[in-house]
Amino acid sequence: MNYLRGFIPWIALAVVSTLGWQWGALAGLVLGGAMLVRARKAGAAADALILEYSTVAFFAALTAWAFARPGSGLKDYVGALALSWLAVTAWTTLAVGHPFTTGIARRQAPPEVWHTQVFKRINVVITAAWSTAFTLSAAALVVVVSAGLGSVAALAVQFAGFVLPALFTAWYPERARARLAPAAHRA
Repeated sequence: MNYLRGFIPWIALAVVSTLGWQWGALAGLVLGGAMLVRARKAGAAADALILEYSTVAFFAALTAWAFARPGSGLKDYVGALALSWLAVTAWTTLAVGHPFTTGIARRQAPPEVWHTQVFKRINVVITAAWSTAFTLSAAALVVVVSAGLGSVAALAVQFAGFVLPALFTAWYPERARARLAPAAHRA
């Protein structure tokens, strides 16, 4: 569940935005910046912090926009925009061959497995799950907001967009290792 730590600023955005989208953006920026600084001071490699760098970039831009244009129509779609940003970040890491979950997984897995096909495959699948969840949640959130279904429905969609892939992340690696490791040894 260490994956969820990286999403704390995004979750804060969803919750604190109920008090005003500027404050949600600022909370995300402060938390994201603090997490990035803390991780760098702890010696985390840059490739393990793709999500953190992306988070700070997003929240810096969003905070500037939210305070400069508080009445912007963008405020109604900030949750969908945030999930879209996460989707683009995640899909991009897959496209360039470095799934964002790889750096996170390296913090937990022993170095001797980092270059195995099983480790790489697990991270591709997990990143694809997060990418898909972000994409579908962003689309669902646009529908929820456009239909005027309210903040409870919006929070439920955002919650599902994080919890479902987190549950998959907790479940999948052991199952994949059990299935893929014997095949890797035969090859």
